[in-house]
This record gives sequence, C-alpha cells and structure tokens, in this order.
Amino acid sequence: MNKEKTIYCGSGKKMNDKWLKVTISPDKIKEYIEEFQGHKFIRLNINISDEADQYGKDVSLTVDTWKPKTDKMEGTPRQVTEDKIESEIDDDLPF
Repeated sequence: MNKEKTIYCGSGKKMNDKWLKVTISPDKIKEYIEEFQGHKFIRLNINISDEADQYGKDVSLTVDTWKPKTDKMEGTPRQVTEDKIESEIDDDLPF
C-alpha cells in the first residue's frame, strides 16, 4: 500500500461544539491549490484530537491529497461517472 506523506498546514482550538478556531500556513498549502471552472480551492482535512497538545491546540489541519482513480474513458472522474449514470438510466427506460 502506497501511503502519501501527511502535510500538516495548520492547527487550532475547539472553542465549542460548533466553532473551531484555526490558523493556516499559506506557504504549506500553495502547491496544493487546485482550480475548477475558474475557481481556486484547496481541500483540507480537519481533525479534532481527544486531548490538547502542549500549546492547548486540539485541532489539526492537513492537506487532502487523495485523488480518485480515473476510468479508462477520457475526462475527469466526475464526467466519467456522470456519463456512466446517464447511459445506465437510458438503458433502464422501458420505452
């Protein structure tokens, strides 16, 4: 199993059940910025620890580097999936 290195890019504190306060290091994430339909974004994982570290931080942020396996068909994984769904729907029609 080929496991990629975890890229820690920030940390924070759980303020209450619905509020996390975090700090992100832009230098650590800049090479992972993606673009889709003219919009830039980055996928992050937010992990809440059971216990705080020595600085009182109980939230860590890592870059989500997971990539879906692409099908042999051309296009993005989402396009391939949408094409397959549409063809399956067309095949199931009774008329």
